[in-house]
Amino acid sequence: MTTEHIKLTEFSHGAGCGCKISPKLLKEILGTKLDSFVDSNLLVGHESSDDAAVYDLGDGRALISTTDFFMPIVDDPFDFGMIAGSNALSDVYAMGGKPLMAISIFGWPINMLSTDVGAKVIDGGREICKQAGINLAGGHSIDSPEPIFGLSVSGIVEIKNLKRNIGAQVNDTLFLTKPLGIGILSTAQKKKIVGTNDHATAVKQMCTLNDIGYKLAAIHGVNAVTDVTGFGLAGHLLEVCKGSNTSAEISFDKLPLLPNILKYIENDCVPGGTQRNFDSYGDQLSRISNLERSIICDPQTSGGLLVSVSNEALGEFDKLMELNGLNLNPIGKITQKNDESKTIVLK
Repeated sequence: MTTEHIKLTEFSHGAGCGCKISPKLLKEILGTKLDSFVDSNLLVGHESSDDAAVYDLGDGRALISTTDFFMPIVDDPFDFGMIAGSNALSDVYAMGGKPLMAISIFGWPINMLSTDVGAKVIDGGREICKQAGINLAGGHSIDSPEPIFGLSVSGIVEIKNLKRNIGAQVNDTLFLTKPLGIGILSTAQKKKIVGTNDHATAVKQMCTLNDIGYKLAAIHGVNAVTDVTGFGLAGHLLEVCKGSNTSAEISFDKLPLLPNILKYIENDCVPGGTQRNFDSYGDQLSRISNLERSIICDPQTSGGLLVSVSNEALGEFDKLMELNGLNLNPIGKITQKNDESKTIVLK
């Protein structure tokens, strides 16, 4: 079989960030035990489920460290490498940082797929690193029953510009920098019913860096940032609300969607990860329809940044978005926490 006829998604049981362990099971695995050793220079660890770890370098800057990898979400090996790399780099951008270098994580079924195909995956990883202005400086590989690729990324941030998934304030406006629906379209691809143009649009979006996060970092009043990946919009917004001791309202009809998503939902192209997400945190959502659940719990791969912006910073935020070709509409608000209501309410 030539590399042109290889369909990588046929060699994996999951796709992209839809492979992630559900929030509920992940919580059980990680447990509640605290680290016995505490380094005061560790500014961000795992306590708030943030996008990356952050270590104080002692000179006003901090090192950002993150890793992300998954199984193929597309058939083309080069695109797979680019998407996995873009997804990993997103964690650094979500913290307001600038990537410094990357190390690859590569698992390959050597008895099933040729090295030529694997080389194209690595080439895709190199290309997205080049776009980010860094080197793919090395890595580690194993013989794996399924193809796996991702990056461990190191970045740098001015501590005064560090962005986290906590710190959202009541009355902040919420924005999302990329449309939703990647999980739905990837399921349509597996079912071989995705339209050519729709698939191309999804691939282009997943290969697009979230480097706007580095530019957002300088805006005082951008109170919280996180990237939306495998836990879906609702799951990552819940992390923001929990860490900020707030609730949120989402205007469902304002959510940006990839083309023809509703048609694919009607054709039962809802990934299994959507139900796993809902099972994990559905009790924290207001009563929602099956359609709404299919959208806000849809696992994203290399999804957009979810940004919480104060009223005072909206003008500067809008100007930056316009200068970078992003025409964003608000998708909701951060609200006062009410113990008697659901954390996220859909309007």
